[in-house]
Amino acid sequence: MGSVQKEEKKVSLKILNRDMMKYLAVFFMFWGHLIAWVTLYQNPDITTPYEIMPLWVRVIVHASLFCPPVMFFFITDGYKYTHERKKYAIRLLIFACITQPFDWLLFFPRYGLRSFNVIFTLFFGLLAIMAYESRLKLWLRIVMIVMCAAATFLMSADWEIFGVIVILFLHKYRDRPKARLISYAVIIGIWKGMEYFWELLGGTFGADKLLEGTLDLVFLFAAYFCMTTFYNGRKGKHPVFAKWFFYAFYPLHYLIIWAVAVSVKWG
Repeated sequence: MGSVQKEEKKVSLKILNRDMMKYLAVFFMFWGHLIAWVTLYQNPDITTPYEIMPLWVRVIVHASLFCPPVMFFFITDGYKYTHERKKYAIRLLIFACITQPFDWLLFFPRYGLRSFNVIFTLFFGLLAIMAYESRLKLWLRIVMIVMCAAATFLMSADWEIFGVIVILFLHKYRDRPKARLISYAVIIGIWKGMEYFWELLGGTFGADKLLEGTLDLVFLFAAYFCMTTFYNGRKGKHPVFAKWFFYAFYPLHYLIIWAVAVSVKWG
C-alpha cells in the first residue's frame, strides 16, 4: 500500500508540461541576462557585474542558470520523440546561425568573434546522442562524440564541452534516475571544480567567488529536480506556437537586452 501511495504522490507532483517548463526557464534567463548586461554596460571597467551588486540582485542574475539544464533535458526529449531527427538537428543549426549575429551584438565588445551561442551547444549535444545511438563501431562513436564536445570548445560556445557531456549522460541514463543524478552531479562538480582551480591559480578565488559558485549550484540543481519531479512529459496547449516562440525568443532577447543596456548607458 505504501508503494502505491508513493507512486500516486509522484504522479500528483507532475504538474508542469513542456511549455510551462520552457516559459519558466526563459523567464529566469531573460531577467538574469538583462540585469547582468545592463550592469556591465554601465560599468565597462569591471570584469563581472557581481562586484557591485547587492545579494538579492546576484540571486536574480544567477537564476538564469536555471535555463540551460532545462534545455539540455529537452534535447534528450527531442531525440526520443521527434520522428525526423535529422530535420530537428538541421533546425537547431539554422536557428543557431540566425541567433549568432544577435549574440555578437551583445558579446562582441568584450569577447570578440570567439563567442558562440548556446544553441550550437544544443546542436552538438544532439549530434553526440545520434552518434552514441548509431550502429557505427564503438571507437568511431567515441571519436564523433569527442569531436562534438571539441567543436563547442573551439567555438567558445556557451557551456563548451560540458553542455554536450551533460546532454549525453541525461540521455544515457534517462530511465535510471539514480545514475542520471549521480552523473549530473559529477559533471557539474568537475565543471565548478575546474573553475575554482583556475581561480585559485590566478589568485582571484575568495568569498565572492564561493558565493557565486554556491548560487550556480543552487539553480543548476533546482532545474534538475524541477525537471525530474514536476515535469509531466506532456506538450502544452499550443505546441506549434510555443515551438516557434522559443526559437524566436532566444535571438530577440539578445536584441532587447542590447537595446536596454545601450539606452541606459547613454540615457
